[in-house]
Amino acid sequence: MELAHFSFARLQSRHLLLSLVLASCLVRVSSTTNETDKLALLAFKAAVKDPYGVLDSWNHTIGFCHWYGVRCSLRHQRVAVLWLESLGLLGSISPHIGNLSFLSEIYLQNNSLVGEIPPQVGRLLRLRSLRLGNNSLAGEIPRNLSGCSKLVPVSIDFSQLTGEIPPELGSLSKLKYLSLFQNALSGSVPSSFGNLSSLQALQLGKNNLGGSIPKVLGYLSNLQYIAFSGNRLSGTIPSSLLNHSSLLWLEVAANQIQGSLPADLGLTLPNIQGFSIGMNQFEGPIPPSMSNWTKLEYIQLQINKLSGKVPSFGNMPKVWAFFISENQLGSGNSEDLSFLCSLTNATGLERFEIGQNRLGGALPKCIGNFSSALWSFGVSDNLMFGEIPGEIGNLVNLKVLNMYNNQFSGEFPANFGNLPNLVKFQLARNNLRGKIPTFLGNLTKLIILSLSGNNFHGQIPSHLSKCRSLQWLDLSHNNLSGTIPPQLIGLSSITIILNLSHNHLSGILPIEVGNLRTLTTLDISNNMLVGEIPNSLGECTGLTLLRMGGNFFHGSIPQSIKSLGGIEELDLSGNNLSGQIPEFLVLFHSLKLLNLSYNSFEGMLPREGVFKNATMTSIIGNDALCGGLPAFHLPQCISKSSKKRKIHVLVLSACVIFGILGITFTLVFLYLCWLKKKVKEPISTTMEDTWPNISYQTLLKATGGFSSMNLIGVGSFGSVYKGILKENGTTVAVKVLHLVHRGALKSFLAECEALKNIRHRNLLKILTVCSKRWLHPNPTPSHMNEPTQKLNFFHRINVAIGVASALDYLHHQCHISIVHCDLKPSNILLDAEMVAHVGDFGLAKFLLGSSIDTTANQMSSMGIRGTIGYAPPEYAMRCEVSREGDVYSYGILLLEMFTGLSPTDDIFRDNLTLHSFVAEALPEQVLEITDHILLQERENHLSPNSPWHWLSESDGVFQECLVAAYNIGVACSNEVPGRRMRISGVVNQLQQVREKLFARGLHRQE
Repeated sequence: MELAHFSFARLQSRHLLLSLVLASCLVRVSSTTNETDKLALLAFKAAVKDPYGVLDSWNHTIGFCHWYGVRCSLRHQRVAVLWLESLGLLGSISPHIGNLSFLSEIYLQNNSLVGEIPPQVGRLLRLRSLRLGNNSLAGEIPRNLSGCSKLVPVSIDFSQLTGEIPPELGSLSKLKYLSLFQNALSGSVPSSFGNLSSLQALQLGKNNLGGSIPKVLGYLSNLQYIAFSGNRLSGTIPSSLLNHSSLLWLEVAANQIQGSLPADLGLTLPNIQGFSIGMNQFEGPIPPSMSNWTKLEYIQLQINKLSGKVPSFGNMPKVWAFFISENQLGSGNSEDLSFLCSLTNATGLERFEIGQNRLGGALPKCIGNFSSALWSFGVSDNLMFGEIPGEIGNLVNLKVLNMYNNQFSGEFPANFGNLPNLVKFQLARNNLRGKIPTFLGNLTKLIILSLSGNNFHGQIPSHLSKCRSLQWLDLSHNNLSGTIPPQLIGLSSITIILNLSHNHLSGILPIEVGNLRTLTTLDISNNMLVGEIPNSLGECTGLTLLRMGGNFFHGSIPQSIKSLGGIEELDLSGNNLSGQIPEFLVLFHSLKLLNLSYNSFEGMLPREGVFKNATMTSIIGNDALCGGLPAFHLPQCISKSSKKRKIHVLVLSACVIFGILGITFTLVFLYLCWLKKKVKEPISTTMEDTWPNISYQTLLKATGGFSSMNLIGVGSFGSVYKGILKENGTTVAVKVLHLVHRGALKSFLAECEALKNIRHRNLLKILTVCSKRWLHPNPTPSHMNEPTQKLNFFHRINVAIGVASALDYLHHQCHISIVHCDLKPSNILLDAEMVAHVGDFGLAKFLLGSSIDTTANQMSSMGIRGTIGYAPPEYAMRCEVSREGDVYSYGILLLEMFTGLSPTDDIFRDNLTLHSFVAEALPEQVLEITDHILLQERENHLSPNSPWHWLSESDGVFQECLVAAYNIGVACSNEVPGRRMRISGVVNQLQQVREKLFARGLHRQE
């Protein structure tokens, strides 16, 4: 018994010893693995840049399980979740992320990460969720991602991925959601996706995928959402998909898909909510069985070749968007529109577009019972006839009403005056008659009004001048008579088109036409207008097209027209104009069509500019013209009197030339004397006026041999490099002149002259620090892996105040006012403290005279002033430089800072500018035009400790500050110099904006 007890005791002792040893091993292993996680996290932190300091807690003072965005498993105390979305992170994803072997969820979406997705992610066998969307990730999708067999959602959308979609992803049997939307993926949709038995949503839109849609997708019983729009897919939609009864959303718009829609489509997709096949090549009829889609919310069939009768949609009460435009639907008979009344059951209908078909018949009165939420109604380019039902006036929330290119008749419906929210109203090219009603003046939100091509008669109602948002007015091709109302033609809001042509208008062209300073197109041709062309027309400096032909204008072409330097088409034909053809027309370099035919012009035809091309210029019907190029077939200008005149002109020219030379030498002599006097004056020996003696070799070493990797920017006369002086570590910007370029030395001297006697914290000193490009980062291939740097809201406000303060100093506080003449993002450098410094004074001009004069004479010649997109429009007209010109450039800069859009971006064409783009969005749509980086700031309110918590509590303040900044930018970039803000007022208003931000505690986050 004792032996047995002893044996048991020994056994128990050995068990205890074994347990202790095992526990020691477990502690050692746990310690080792925990240290691996910690090192992997620190490696991740080292690979990114954290502008808002959210990863500051990632240090040795607390355990990594308590670090921001890190969640550990309770059992193993290993990293399970990495939640770092929408934090503005820059840089790349470290390959060490693959060492977090217990990681199950990765949330890195909505940042600014670059580089490739590290293949080490494929080693994370426990990974269930991978969300990397809305970054700038490039490269191919790692094929070994298939090793993460537990993945459920995978989202890598809004990025720059290339290559083909790996077919290996088809082995992810638990995958429910896959989104690769808006990348640059090529190849085809892998047929292996037919193995994704759990898949519910597949989003591959906006890539470059080709081939056909795999029919195996139709066999995925759980698939509910499929979106392939915006690719190059061809073939037909597989019948397996069109028979998929659980499908909720099918979107294949903007591809090259063909075929017809099955007759039983409405029965085989009974649960469909969204059906989008627009912009393809579908043919045949719309199946009547679609009326069974009682859950449908969105239908998009436009821009195909569909034909036949449009069926009833009375069983679709949830439809909010109905698009069947640009097909071949209808036959022009009265039964074509019978389907319309069925849509009165769609109580949430917002957009209705059936234009550009063959739909005939009269619009039924039941349209007045359409949804009160309807804001867009389009029936243009059809074969509709009869009177327009006044019941449309019941749709009080309509903003867009397009009914042009039909055969509507009768008079203007009186109830249309009940549509106060109309923004776009087009009734052109119909058979409407009667007078244009005065109640249109009550539609004060109108931006576009087009009534051309009808039979309206009577006078143009002056009440239209109440529409002070009007930008586009077309009343052409009617029977209007009487005079042009001065109030209307003086409506300065009209900036796009004013077309009054082909009417019976009489009287003079009112001088108020000069108020249309930013108007692009003015057409008053083929009327009965008389009198001389008013001088005020020269104030319309934004004109690119001017048509005045077919009237009774007399006299000469006024000299003020020379201000229209951006004109592309000028038609003055068929009038009674006389005198010589002005020489300034040869300076219109944008002119593509000039028609002066059938007038009474005389004298010599110029031979330069547009007159060098007979196909661009028409001068027939002017019998007193001579000379010119042989292609015009005019007689030569030869006579004795003309020879004498030539001699007199030559003598006079010589006198003028020698006179100018004499004056020039006198001015140069006086200037040299002044310089000599200045040399004798005592020179300041303060620290700021003493420049270090730096050798070329020093600068060569500081810039890495002027390496392209250190290139900050390139201008007209030189390049600027970043350098670090070895002696004291000072970061400098080194400007290297291109002396082979004419004007480079003059530019440098002007810059030195401007900088030598001015001191301001927001002006670039001769020695200063600089930073990288922040507003529009555009890394070179050698910098592709460097993080993209971006400015937050508070930084942008500070920069805006700094630049405005510098301009205020230059304009109003210097002994002699200075105009910068080339303000743009690349001429503003930020130091380590994010303080803005205005630089590059190579085009600067001194204003001699009163400090409050708006346009004083300049000390230097006119020359090239400014950069396209930033230079004010009056500079293109050879106007003198002014403070207001700088203010214009500043306004464009300010708008660019908050929209993230350059004024020369491709979207700004066809009369759309950055200024008008922002002005149209104010104030309700500011969030739609704002830089997405700032919107990310606004959306980030996940934690009360996040830098954006103030935004979640005070979103109204955020939007209020945005609107204020945009209003300032729009006011500064007004086309008319006299209407721009004073820069001192800009500083004051922006400081008020900053104070509001301070009141919310944002400054404590900086």
